[in-house]
Amino acid sequence: MPVPFTIDPRNTNSLWSSVIVETMVRAGVRQAVISPGSRSTPLAIAFARHPRIEAIPVLDERSAGFFALGLGKQRLQPIVLLCTSGTAAANYFPAIIEAHESGVPLIVMTADRPAEMRASASGQTIDQQKLYGSYVSFQHEFAVPELNAGLFRYLRQMTVHAVSRAATANPGPVHLNVPFRDPLPPVADGGVAERFSATIAWDTFFARLESLSPVTPHSVHPILTPEVHGVIVIGAAQPWDIEEFVETVGEIARRLGWPVLAEALCPVRNHASRVPNVVSTYDLILRNDTAAERLKPEVVLCLGGWPTSKVLREWITESDPIIWLISDRPDNRDGLHGRTHTVAMPLPALAESLSRAIEVNGYERLWAEYERAARVALDTRLQLETAMFEPKVSWLLGRNLPAETTLFIANSMPARDVDYVWPPGDLGVRPLCNRGANGIDGTLSTALGAAHGAVRPAVLLTGDLALLHDTNGFLLRSKFKGGLTIVLINNHGGGIFEHLPVSQFEPPFEDFFATPQEANFSQLAIAYGVEYVLVRDWADLEHLIHVLPARGIRLLEIRTDRKNDAAMRKQLFGQISADLA
Repeated sequence: MPVPFTIDPRNTNSLWSSVIVETMVRAGVRQAVISPGSRSTPLAIAFARHPRIEAIPVLDERSAGFFALGLGKQRLQPIVLLCTSGTAAANYFPAIIEAHESGVPLIVMTADRPAEMRASASGQTIDQQKLYGSYVSFQHEFAVPELNAGLFRYLRQMTVHAVSRAATANPGPVHLNVPFRDPLPPVADGGVAERFSATIAWDTFFARLESLSPVTPHSVHPILTPEVHGVIVIGAAQPWDIEEFVETVGEIARRLGWPVLAEALCPVRNHASRVPNVVSTYDLILRNDTAAERLKPEVVLCLGGWPTSKVLREWITESDPIIWLISDRPDNRDGLHGRTHTVAMPLPALAESLSRAIEVNGYERLWAEYERAARVALDTRLQLETAMFEPKVSWLLGRNLPAETTLFIANSMPARDVDYVWPPGDLGVRPLCNRGANGIDGTLSTALGAAHGAVRPAVLLTGDLALLHDTNGFLLRSKFKGGLTIVLINNHGGGIFEHLPVSQFEPPFEDFFATPQEANFSQLAIAYGVEYVLVRDWADLEHLIHVLPARGIRLLEIRTDRKNDAAMRKQLFGQISADLA
């Protein structure tokens, strides 16, 4: 039986690694993000030489982790993340935490020293067993490579299992620790591995891989009816199948006749004509005490998780409704700790189980009236605003981005401003955000991963601190395939802290919380070979985002006044809310 050329029998390590990679390819893996190092040499070479793998080298491990996270968000398939032994693996941890919280499939492979080199002050050796704790759904240390047919069958089965655990019903990261003895490069061993390889019928060996099939969640029928005062709440859902998600949410809304309070970080606001009763200004509406009291729900149907809005969360807690939380994840997703029934059920099955609303009830009409009033007031005020006011950036993106653009949104103020002001429409913009753990770690690298190899150019909306936190992401420029426009709001510090009680304590507020910086982003762009544009006014911004460059990285800087914008937000939102009474 001829040996496939992807099998590399030059020595034991090269054969072992090529079998791992070939197995992963047949199980559906197509991309590997590789951090440089010595101990991972056999796997790095095996990934690099496989014709069906896009192997992407990324120098900085932390950036590599978030780049792989972005790839996973975009491609909806397991992405391999490979590094050498020692502290390199620790730098992946923030991205793994986010992948766990966001449900993104990653196969984290950490090369390691064999057992005899551990706990003996051997260089670049740490305890990598269970390194990522509960943040991976599966972890395993492979046997040290050995020319044994039984071990190769074990290697195949365990590799398939790891891909399956990452990719199926509850996607997330898995960890494979892979020890190697020397020699690490594929130096010939005098034909020993080649003679062993000739004893295995590789076509048959790989033809018997088990198929990967998602596990069907157990169905439970929630009691939800059109007669009660109920609201559908959707947080930062980033579904694999957006078409099915939007269609199903629309069907649920039609059957129940309930308003849909949809966070801007989920797709619903960008397919508004397909989902009835969408409410985009709930944060403004519920700041009004009278409206909040009149709109108290009896039942809340939460699809996936809670939105970012603190106002909405507090209103739900104070209303103390019966909560049905629909999630295909087995862990506890109710951060509000309410009277919650968590139901593991596919959304289409939920839709089919519901009775149909006969007519619009008064509760639904009341929400619609508040939404119209708040939306008109907000749009009017933002349209007239001439100063470089941070929320208007998000509002203009919502009105001017090309259809079906992927928009990656940094945490802190960008995520909140998008939620506050993003207008309902039908542009089909695909919002992405690292809302699993809500950190600013790896923002640029994740956005580059989401944009890499995509059909359409993408946009990153970020603040200055989030971008500076991950400038090593720019090192990906030479490997990046696609177009990414970075819309940078530079307010010289952490704007979100201006909205917290600690802002009243000066000192130490400015130095220790706002953390002002004076980075010159035009010079930073030059250093990394990135196109830079300073946005002068709103017309300039609209022109620059209306058509996006298909290739390369472009940085658009918008300079704002952090303290003035914080005061303007409070004044604007407070006035609109007060006028709703």
